[in-house]
Amino acid sequence: MGPLALKKAADAARDIDTEHIDDHLKAGELSALRTAVTDGITAIAARSSKTEAKHHALFQRLHRRWNDYLRWVHDPALPFDNNPAEQTMRMAKLRIKISGCLRTLANAEDFAVIRSYLATADRHGQTMLDVLTAALRGRPWTPAST
Repeated sequence: MGPLALKKAADAARDIDTEHIDDHLKAGELSALRTAVTDGITAIAARSSKTEAKHHALFQRLHRRWNDYLRWVHDPALPFDNNPAEQTMRMAKLRIKISGCLRTLANAEDFAVIRSYLATADRHGQTMLDVLTAALRGRPWTPAST
């Protein structure tokens, strides 16, 4: 099962407000994952193609930075992935791909501020059009204080 079983266990722990994944499950899955990484390093050590070289580099990185990649297993409050951050950046990369660049640093900074504002509003359940309209009318939306 590997990382997905651990992800489900971490999600379940988060759902019941505990910071604990079953130790027996954690030990078994981490052992299986460690074996898979070690076997992967051994299996493609020769690196006869570009793809194998990339896979070998990934296995080596997983082996070297084991604790970094699996920090979320020991602290269920941490997310399994960083999809929200990747999704926020995806629009900037798409903009660069389509237009070729953002022309100036000031334009790039303005674009980043607007995208950050919209991503934050979206994570708080706000409609992007509504927050943009409010901002242009001089009443920008801000997240509620906690």
